[in-house]
Amino acid sequence: MVEGGPIDVLTGDYLAELTMLLLWKARQRDPDGGYAVSFLAQLRDVLGTCLERGVKIVVNAGGLNPAGLAAKVRELAALGGLKPSVAHVEGDDLLPRLAELQARGHEFAHLATGRPLAGSGVDPVTANAYLGGWGIAAALRSGADVVICGRVADASLVVGPAAWAFDWATDDWDALAGAVTAGHIIECGTQATGGNYSFFTEIADPVHPGFPIAELHPDGSSVITKHPGTGGAVTVGTVTAQLLYETGRPAYPNADVVARLDTVRLTQQGPDRVAVGPVAGEPAPAHLKVCLNHLGGHRNAATFVLTGLDLDAKADYAEAALRDATGGPAAFATYDLRREHGREADRLTVTVKDPDPAKAGRGFFSAVASIALAAYPGLYLEHASPKATEYGVYWPALVDASEVTEYAVLADGSRIAAPRPPSQAARSAPPAALADAVPPAPVRPPGAEADPPRPARTEPNGQAGRTVRLPLGTLIGARSGDKGGDANVGLWARDDLAYAWLRGWLDVPRLRALLPETARLPVSRYELPGLRAVNFVVHGLLGDGVAASTAADPQAKALGERLRGCLADIPEKLVDLSSAALGGA
Repeated sequence: MVEGGPIDVLTGDYLAELTMLLLWKARQRDPDGGYAVSFLAQLRDVLGTCLERGVKIVVNAGGLNPAGLAAKVRELAALGGLKPSVAHVEGDDLLPRLAELQARGHEFAHLATGRPLAGSGVDPVTANAYLGGWGIAAALRSGADVVICGRVADASLVVGPAAWAFDWATDDWDALAGAVTAGHIIECGTQATGGNYSFFTEIADPVHPGFPIAELHPDGSSVITKHPGTGGAVTVGTVTAQLLYETGRPAYPNADVVARLDTVRLTQQGPDRVAVGPVAGEPAPAHLKVCLNHLGGHRNAATFVLTGLDLDAKADYAEAALRDATGGPAAFATYDLRREHGREADRLTVTVKDPDPAKAGRGFFSAVASIALAAYPGLYLEHASPKATEYGVYWPALVDASEVTEYAVLADGSRIAAPRPPSQAARSAPPAALADAVPPAPVRPPGAEADPPRPARTEPNGQAGRTVRLPLGTLIGARSGDKGGDANVGLWARDDLAYAWLRGWLDVPRLRALLPETARLPVSRYELPGLRAVNFVVHGLLGDGVAASTAADPQAKALGERLRGCLADIPEKLVDLSSAALGGA
């Protein structure tokens, strides 16, 4: 990014919900740690060049210890004879204040269950509010060359530099919303330039895609591009895919503004250049999201491979033998069996969780090993271990924004309190600091007679027209991901006719019919006409989140591609138009 062409600010997003727990574990081993050590290795290669060119560096690699990482950056610079001005941002760590905040009436209720933290038996090991970009802007205005953040919202890494560069006010809602949108697009790197893209076969050079660049304008609109000569592509499709990733409501709240994703318009300006916006913004939410993590116990798993004949009978035999040997569900806090069908073999995975590491470790392993010569023919194991691993559980909550102050801490130790943006009054709907924070009222699970899928919309002349049965992905792209225990899957069409069919055909009942695991879960559905997209949020699909999940795909990365593989009755003319467009391209 530094040497491939001109940039003004180099950003890096190092944090996820799971990362905070991993950094806590690292800090148990080294009290001076708790930050992303990989950042230092990367910085060593580019710090001198960035200082020469005036490129600012803004990252959230500070994790749980931004002050510690800032000190390490100064040490690293000194070894190279460099003297950057290094600042860091504080204010996100609420762990020392939890008891005080709870005593004043802040419940930190779980966003999915509504259960208050007090009385839950949970003892958090991390508690971090998602900060905005004004601490970053304050540090840059004070002359910082490098700004180290902890748990700022991902898009704040773009909002802060943009607010500094264009001298925005805290209530420049539309401009701030545009920066949030640009930040969301580039926060996952190459997922905006062809990585993990449904139509990857259409990209001439998909290997090693270049990282995205957001060219911000004073009104908050932007152009997404990449350096010349790098792999991948920047198209309306690749940008749309990333815009839908890990989102929920079209009103997408960040700490500084609510960005209306349903106002976003994308335009292909030229090769590898996509214009974004302008984007409408609304006042900042009255609450900030808080990421809490606590230890959940110990877990272990073993996978039995089923091959040859009589696979169903072998699976039944293995399940019965496992229950007999291990004690089954009654013996562990969690006992989970999942069968995965494969082309050459099936796999039956048993996962156990328990507070007792010996029971989940050696005890479980010994029980599994005891049936190795006393079960179905051809039995062999994968992923069996005598050692259980400790796992964590994610607890998302909210806190009043007025309780959190972010500070820019400069190299001389002086602290600058960042301005707090004016926030919206509480609405009738529950407040949310991020778009997917609060699930809506549960949607009634469909019954075969009571809630059938709607028929596809008819043609303008009233005739349904001829259809052809093909995988949905023949026509439609998708991207899916996780937010705590929820999964989202966004689907988009590439022209207006295909979108009209998609929004009329794919409703919640039909989604549940195509993805049976969603049948008894609340599902929210949102339309984004400007992106020709429909976004679904499946609440609770991932249980307690990635760290605690027993699913083979704990972050729902493959959910969208599974949906694209489902058969659909697609109007024949849409298939013909799509084929013609691709042929012309």
